[in-house]
Amino acid sequence: MPMANRRNRHARRGLATVLLALSVIVAGCGQPKPPPPAVDYDASVATAWFDLLLDLVQHTPGYTPPVASRAFAYAGITLYEAVAPGMPGYQSLVGQLSGLPPLPQPTPGEVYHWPTVANSALATLVRKFFSHAPAEHLAAINSLEDQFVYRFRQTLEPPVFSRSAGHGQLIGYAIYIWSTSDGGLDGELRNFPTYYTPPSGPGKWTPTAPKYQSAMLPSWGGNRLFALQSGSECDPGAPLPYSEEPASAFYQEALEVYNTVTSLTPEQSAIARFWADDPGATATPPGHSISILSQVLKNRNASLDVAAEAYAKVGMAVADAFIGCWRAKYEHNLIRPISYIQNVIDPNWTSPVTTPPFPEYTSGHSVQSAAAAQVMTDLFGEDFVFTDHTHDKHGLEPRTFHSFFDAANEAAISRLYGGIHFRTAIEKGLEQGKCIGQKVSAIRFKK
Repeated sequence: MPMANRRNRHARRGLATVLLALSVIVAGCGQPKPPPPAVDYDASVATAWFDLLLDLVQHTPGYTPPVASRAFAYAGITLYEAVAPGMPGYQSLVGQLSGLPPLPQPTPGEVYHWPTVANSALATLVRKFFSHAPAEHLAAINSLEDQFVYRFRQTLEPPVFSRSAGHGQLIGYAIYIWSTSDGGLDGELRNFPTYYTPPSGPGKWTPTAPKYQSAMLPSWGGNRLFALQSGSECDPGAPLPYSEEPASAFYQEALEVYNTVTSLTPEQSAIARFWADDPGATATPPGHSISILSQVLKNRNASLDVAAEAYAKVGMAVADAFIGCWRAKYEHNLIRPISYIQNVIDPNWTSPVTTPPFPEYTSGHSVQSAAAAQVMTDLFGEDFVFTDHTHDKHGLEPRTFHSFFDAANEAAISRLYGGIHFRTAIEKGLEQGKCIGQKVSAIRFKK
């Protein structure tokens, strides 16, 4: 082959190679960049909304602990389902949670801003759940949503913002519609139904001082569950047999409450106050668990995806804890310490913490604290040291714990120090809660 032809052929090959490379580069430049995943964003949207939820629970009439736990669960699931499409390796909870229908999906190939989706979804759901909140707190919902809208619009292209906000609204509304069929709708308006007459007889619950209120939410134990398949799962079994004989185990447990309360140490009194979590004055016991989670997420500078999974799991844990606990309470209808002690031991005795208006067994704070502790242990580890500042604004000193179960155990025993639960209700409550937490952790969030 002549040398000139050989040179021309090599030149053509070289030019073709350059043109091919350029075409690849140009094609690549024309491809839309994949949207940043949720892990690329901080958890500030999530923690801000759950901080507001704590305030709403405290100030909205009727938000008793079971009602509050339900709100936390649906808010957590809403956050997770809003963000899950931006969490590679994760999946929706559709098909795992009872009755959860197929949810709106992002348009394939389109870019979404996951913090905007989360903000819009939570705003939509929270407005529905707290429609009876005082006017200033309804305004706080709008204000928080607007704060994030203003911030995100500064950096997002208008179609991305509109698409993301619209999808969030669809998710929030879909989760709300699902919630309306669970048996707990408008629970804040019907805490004390007039249709219920508690069973009577020796050892049965009766209204307690000082308000002598009727039974609170007697049918709550029949509500739809999240992680559990039926109310019989994680059943705590029967309480101690009722007896007024001084030698009986039941009498001895009552005597323990009596003796402990009449000689409380300053530390025991502080523990009783720290975990009292009274409705109306605080965000209730499930709110205390959510508060602990929020503090952990903030201290760890958690990303949005971590927060979404954590709030969903802790929310479901405390919600199923109150459903399971309430099922046991109204199955056994056991007398409270204050009633037993005044009837059998000392008619002038009273408890330092006001006894709430529902039966004794099991202890709700014990069940929900252990359920949340199990989930957070599975998420963040066993030896997790943290300081709980939940009640700083209430003037109570923060308390430091060496694990989540360290805190749960203290929350549980606080009910004995407060004079409102027998030891068996506390210990069986912790077992029940741990079982519920394990069921929540078993839900498959990852594909």
